[in-house]
Parts: sequence; C-alpha cells; structure tokens
Amino acid sequence: MSNNQVDVKTQQRIRASFDAQGLMSHLGAKLTVLKPGEARIELPYREELTQHMGYFHAGATSSIADPAGGFAGVTLFPKGSTVLTVEFKINLIAPAQGDYLEAVGKVVRSGRTLTVCGLEVFGVVGNEKTLVAVGQQTLIRVQEP
Repeated sequence: MSNNQVDVKTQQRIRASFDAQGLMSHLGAKLTVLKPGEARIELPYREELTQHMGYFHAGATSSIADPAGGFAGVTLFPKGSTVLTVEFKINLIAPAQGDYLEAVGKVVRSGRTLTVCGLEVFGVVGNEKTLVAVGQQTLIRVQEP
C-alpha cells in the first residue's frame, strides 16, 4: 500500500462511523475521499439547507467542515481510537452557493492526544470551485466505546 492510501480496515471503520451519524444522513452528506491526514465530504444543494437569501446556511457549512477534519484525524490514529472535537472556528468568506458544498479536512499536526486540522469548504458548480469558508479545529483522541 502506498503512503497516500488509508488501509482498508481503517476506511471501513471510518465509513461505518460516518454512516452512524444521524445528522450526516439527515443532511444528505456523503464521505467522498479518505487519504492519510485528509477527508472530504460533499453536501448536495437542497432548499431545506438554505438561509433566507437562498445560500447554504452557515449551520450546513459548519456541519460538514467539522467531521471532515475529524475523519482526517482518525485516518492517522491506531485501531480502537476515535476523536471528539474540542473546538473549531470557521470563517465564512463568501456566500455558500453551488450544486454542492465540498468540505476538506487536512491534518496540520497529529499529536498523541490533541490533533489540529485545517478546514476548507468550497461551493462547487460544474468544475468550478469557490472557497466559501476556512477554519481550524482541535481534536482529542479517545478510545472507541
């Protein structure tokens, strides 16, 4: 296996965790990419996810950014470990619009206990991506229940 792939067991564990998240299912989000230290989640546009001007709601944007960073962190942890978010901050830098949003979480530093991730969210129309949000997140590694 190359250094840019997550092993099959870890992928299965992460995908099962994603599928167990009621909010992701409710929103219609999809986990699309898993690489060591990186995860991507897509959220298709639906009217139910918008605010009063028709843009994706900040809550929808944040709701996919947080787990994208969390799963990016988990890709680097040993079996039996998972994460909880300690804190995250997100800056909304452009109206979130498009056919779908894509959240990208990337590990900045993976520690024994705390991990820091960078977060980006893009509005996507066709092949065009517009950066709509940036953020940072701190995760704490915990044992799976």
